Amino acid sequence: MSYDIALIPGDGIGPTVVDAALPLLDDVATEHGFDIETTRYDWGTERYLDAGAMMPDDGLETLESHDAILLGAVGHPEVPDHVTLNGLLLPIRKGFDQSICKRPAVLFDGVDSPLKGYSGGDIDILVFRENTEGEYADIGGREHAGFENEVAVQSAVYTRRSTERIVRAAFEAATERSGHLTNVTKSNAQAHGMVFWDDIVDEVSEEYPDVEVERLLVDAASMDMVRRPDDFDVVVCSNLFGDILTDIGAIVTGSMGLAPSANIDPGRDHPSMFEPVHGSAFDIMGEGVANPLATVLSGSLMIDHLGEDAAAADLWDAVTEQLADDDAPRTPDLGGDSTTKTVASDLADRL
Repeated sequence: MSYDIALIPGDGIGPTVVDAALPLLDDVATEHGFDIETTRYDWGTERYLDAGAMMPDDGLETLESHDAILLGAVGHPEVPDHVTLNGLLLPIRKGFDQSICKRPAVLFDGVDSPLKGYSGGDIDILVFRENTEGEYADIGGREHAGFENEVAVQSAVYTRRSTERIVRAAFEAATERSGHLTNVTKSNAQAHGMVFWDDIVDEVSEEYPDVEVERLLVDAASMDMVRRPDDFDVVVCSNLFGDILTDIGAIVTGSMGLAPSANIDPGRDHPSMFEPVHGSAFDIMGEGVANPLATVLSGSLMIDHLGEDAAAADLWDAVTEQLADDDAPRTPDLGGDSTTKTVASDLADRL
């Protein structure tokens, strides 16, 4: 069996972590009797600065034939973030109906949380973030620019189809885990979209009577993810709230460098996309010290999505074993002084 993967290393440390992770994916594929074929696309802000677009006009058509996409990072200090986001990430997520975003936040053995009293295994959160609409819907505009009466309108959009899909996916995960789901909204202030969301959670919950549902407003959820992160298991939320809460989850579990992400087309009509959460991190670009583990873990999620669950488990377990080993190399974000290549080489030995 051979899988055709599109590589978009992107910006900043993106190429560094993708190049470090790719040989590990090849190793585990070989061990389990399948092949990974890759095609590299140098799309990102360098292309934007040269050609005025993050990716070519036929970018989605080009990616369509691949089995999955592995992305490094997108973002550049000289280009506004809304340009990079709307030039690459959001067109792929929306164009390929990647409406389900899964982001694990795990406190691994051997990793220090900035929160007092937590150790390996105490925090294990899986966030289901709606990924194609909500607050990130590109509906709105600006009028009377430069005048005193200038106005900007940004509309959040929630459809029954996408809301039901993300909510049902979260309930399914909760049944396989601890049977606890936290629904995060802001329905006290957003009486249309967020109350609609709550109503759908109530409807779907009737299909899963064994799942306990906790309901939190996003401000309380943000506070509680710091105050009592061990009480969370599966979390479901809208696009913006998921974006914010998963950054909190990454930090309370030790580092943004350990946070993987999966952008899933639940209908499997298009390739799904896998990426680390940490961003382009231009402040350490070129220093060779970027943590590759979030990309490796994203690769594990990708391989699992492709149906190679044993290989995916081997990759995840190698990261878990390395982090639990006090003598293993660590990049500076985890308190060490090792390089990206050293960490990746150690993982290869463990595999």
